[in-house]
Amino acid sequence: MRFDPPQKILLLIFLGFVGLFIFWLLYRYNVFEKFQDGTQIRILVESYGAIGPFIIILLMTIAILVSPLPSAPIAIAAGAAYGHFWGGLYVLIGSLTGATGAFLIARYLGFQYVEKIAKNHFPEKFINSQDALTGIVLISRLMPFLSFDIISYAAGLTPLLLWRFLAATIIGILPASFFLAHIGSELATTELDRVALALAILAGLTGLSFIVNFVRKKKKDQEKR
Repeated sequence: MRFDPPQKILLLIFLGFVGLFIFWLLYRYNVFEKFQDGTQIRILVESYGAIGPFIIILLMTIAILVSPLPSAPIAIAAGAAYGHFWGGLYVLIGSLTGATGAFLIARYLGFQYVEKIAKNHFPEKFINSQDALTGIVLISRLMPFLSFDIISYAAGLTPLLLWRFLAATIIGILPASFFLAHIGSELATTELDRVALALAILAGLTGLSFIVNFVRKKKKDQEKR
């Protein structure tokens, strides 16, 4: 189902007001500054006591829906505040919620500029293959340098089934969610040697994903020739 132009305009106005209100709240309570500092985020969520996990999930969701906001400090703060397992689980839930929101927004609004992005990330020859689309989403989730939110919005413009999108997203973000939470947990213990090892592994995985993407692009260029 897609909205008619008048419905899109009304929905955009509504979402615009909601977005402005959320922006005002974030600005009012200096959340933008805290997004840059994992320690500040940890202090913030711990101050809310029992609802702290919901704050983590909300912040992760917002960070994915609003592209400029970084999500890594939130994930690290979650690990520092709640440990490897629970911190990683809250990050996973927040990431999945944000990704699902982006997917559904794109699917039901169908903006033209998002459709252009979709074509860039999902080659036309794969559009009619559920397996290929699922694979693209899964692989993109494993590459840290690819925009998490753009992939989610772009996937919403394809025929990809929601349950396949969710499955690929969960499998793809599972390692990063718990790994970043692990880094946060290690930072909280102040055992710098273990933190350094975790960061080195993260850097290695990031570098590997860059290499894979570089090789893939080279192969595409050669095929075009």
